[in-house]
Amino acid sequence: MRRDSINVLALFAHPDDAEFLCAGTLAHLAARGASVHIATMSAGDCGSTTLPPSKIATIRQREAARAASLIGAQYHRLKGKDLLIFYDHPHLNKVMELVRQTRPSLVLTHSPVDYMIDHETVSHLCQSACFGALAPNYKTGARHPAPPLPGVPHLYYADALGRRDILGNKIESGISVNIAATLKRKEEMLACHESQQAWLRTQQGIPETIQTMRTMAREAGKRAGFRWAEGFRQHLGQGFPATNLLKELLGTLVR
Repeated sequence: MRRDSINVLALFAHPDDAEFLCAGTLAHLAARGASVHIATMSAGDCGSTTLPPSKIATIRQREAARAASLIGAQYHRLKGKDLLIFYDHPHLNKVMELVRQTRPSLVLTHSPVDYMIDHETVSHLCQSACFGALAPNYKTGARHPAPPLPGVPHLYYADALGRRDILGNKIESGISVNIAATLKRKEEMLACHESQQAWLRTQQGIPETIQTMRTMAREAGKRAGFRWAEGFRQHLGQGFPATNLLKELLGTLVR
């Protein structure tokens, strides 16, 4: 498979999730000729203590598009709402249509077990959309629907925040990507999300998101013998590809 023929979809719940969890890997893929799409189910409409939903959503959508542009990626917003992301027909239609439109060979999303239900729900929606995108009998209801995919994409789950589940148990990743060469770009992408940083300082007491990200990247690196890394688990259930496409594309950067 030619690297410049690869479409990559990073589908996450909120603006800054992809940047925090896998932007280093996305930067590597973009630099190797992949067409990268970053999508969020919502625009972060609950991410402010002072601005109304429509205004903060507009700001965060603009920040997400700017972050994506730093690696030449295209940003998509699926028009869901914070805390109202459900596994239901309307949301699955949106994700399914996006997967068929972007036609990815490689999909990155949230861990199916995470600290926040929005993240877990998007992970499950993404799994179903990847599996079902080749089924012509699933209709998304789009005005101009994209055709079904020829096969199931490779699906990878990014590390959960802190690599722990809701009970504090460790979630260990089996795949690590060396992001030493792309850490600076990852920081620049994350810094685009100024409004989210203000929200996290106020709502969760996180003073510096870039430092939090660096701590997580350092810990992920230690597991694989890298200085900085991003961790993933590959979905290997029935019907999904068993080959490690990340390894094929990024070579020695992956362990």
